[in-house]
Amino acid sequence: MVALALLGILALVIGGCACVVWAERGGPRWARGVARVTLAGGELVRRAAKDRRRRERRGLNGSSGGDGD
Repeated sequence: MVALALLGILALVIGGCACVVWAERGGPRWARGVARVTLAGGELVRRAAKDRRRRERRGLNGSSGGDGD
C-alpha cells in the first residue's frame, strides 16, 4: 500500500516536471498551469527544508555553548 502511494507521488512529480519543460517550450494553457503549481510546490519544499536546517543549527549551537565552560 505504501509502495503504491509512493509510486503515485513519483508519477505526479515526473508529470509535473514534464509539464514544466513543455510549458517552457510553449505548451497549452493547462500545462502552464500545472507547471506553475509544480514550481510553487517545489519552492514550498525548498523553504521548509531551509527552515528545518536553520532550526537544527540553532538547537545545536544553543545546547553546546553554555554547559562546557
